[in-house]
Amino acid sequence: MQNKILGLLGLSMKAGKVKAGEFSVEKSIKAHKAKLVLVASDASENTEKKFRQSCFYYHIPIFSFGTKEELGRGIGKEMRSSLCIEDEGFAKRMIEILDGGNADVRR
Repeated sequence: MQNKILGLLGLSMKAGKVKAGEFSVEKSIKAHKAKLVLVASDASENTEKKFRQSCFYYHIPIFSFGTKEELGRGIGKEMRSSLCIEDEGFAKRMIEILDGGNADVRR
């Protein structure tokens, strides 16, 4: 499951459909562009809470996935505590994979 998600993250990044980092993700959520938010399992409690509340308000699926290092590596960057996917197709496929596995879903 994890390799599939990381592969999709890489493809999404190449397609220009990923925003990474707290500021960019928050901006994408508020602009109604984010279709899925991923928060690293080792992100701070404040970061997780902030995104959980924003995603609840804007009705965006949010999942806890991987570590900061894994999220960053998945998009070819340094560590990232949060990412969002701005493409409906990529987001839908990731949600299917995460829901099918034992993902920590926070809606």
